[in-house]
Amino acid sequence: MRDRVPTLTKAALSSAAFLFLAAACANLDAFGGSRAAVVAWGGERNFVSEDMDAGRFRLLALSRQTGSAAVLSIYIEGDGAPWPNPYRPPPDPTPTRPVALALAAGDPGPAVTYLGRPCQYLAAAELAGCSPDYWIKRRFAPEVIAAYDDILSRLKARAGAANLRLVGYSGGGVIAALLALRRPDIVEVVTIAAPLALADWTAHHGISPLAGSLDPQGEAGHLPQGIHWVGGRDKTVPPAIVAGFVARKGGRLATMPDFDHECCWTRDWPALLSRSRNKEITP
Repeated sequence: MRDRVPTLTKAALSSAAFLFLAAACANLDAFGGSRAAVVAWGGERNFVSEDMDAGRFRLLALSRQTGSAAVLSIYIEGDGAPWPNPYRPPPDPTPTRPVALALAAGDPGPAVTYLGRPCQYLAAAELAGCSPDYWIKRRFAPEVIAAYDDILSRLKARAGAANLRLVGYSGGGVIAALLALRRPDIVEVVTIAAPLALADWTAHHGISPLAGSLDPQGEAGHLPQGIHWVGGRDKTVPPAIVAGFVARKGGRLATMPDFDHECCWTRDWPALLSRSRNKEITP
C-alpha cells in the first residue's frame, strides 16, 4: 500500500543519507530487486533459501554449508532500496543491490548464511502489514534486535557451530554491532561502511535522530575482535564516524582509500577477507 508511506520534511530525513547519498557501484552483479531474483541468484551459488519468523518479523535467509564448522558466518544486509528522492522513502525496502549477499557469496567458509532485513523480500500482502517505521526510524529498534537474536540462536544450533562471526554491510553493520554487544558467542564482528555511531552520523549530516532505534555507541560493553572497514571516499559514512566508534568500543579500523559507500567492496571482498583472517590488517 503506497499511501502508507509518509512524505517527510527535511527535519525528518533520518534515513535518506544511507542510500540516497550513496553512489552506484559499477562492479556489483546486476541482481536483486525481488525475492525471486535473489533466491535464484543464491541457488546458483548453492545457497538454500527459507523464511525465518521471529517476533513480528519474517526474514529471508539463504544458507550454504559445505562441511562442519566451529564458527558460522552470518552476513546481514544493508538498509535496502534507494530513496526516490531525499524526502520520500521507497514503498518497498527490498534491496535492488543486495551487497551483503554478494559479500556472502565471496566467503569460502564452510558455513555461511545471509539474512535480509525486516520488511524486505515480502509479497505485497505481507508488506502491507509491515510498518514503514522499520525501514525508516525504527530499523534498529529493540524488537528488531530481539528478532535477530532469536534467529541467530536457531541458525547456530542447526549448523552445529559453537560460535558466530557477524558481518554487516551499512545498516546491517549496526545490527551486527548491537548483537555483538549482547551475545557472548560472537567471536568476531566485521562491518563494512557502517554508521556505527548513529548520533554522530545524524549530527554530521544535519538530520533527525533515528527515534526508537538503538545506537551501538551508547550501549554498554565493548565489541569482540573484528575489523571495521571504511571507504576513504565514502560521503555517506565518513571514516571519522567509524574511527570514533572504534576508539570507544574496540576493534580495528581498516580504510580503503579509493572505496566509497558501495564501490568496491563486492569486487575485492575475497581478497579483503583473506587479508583480515590472516591478520594482515594493521590499525
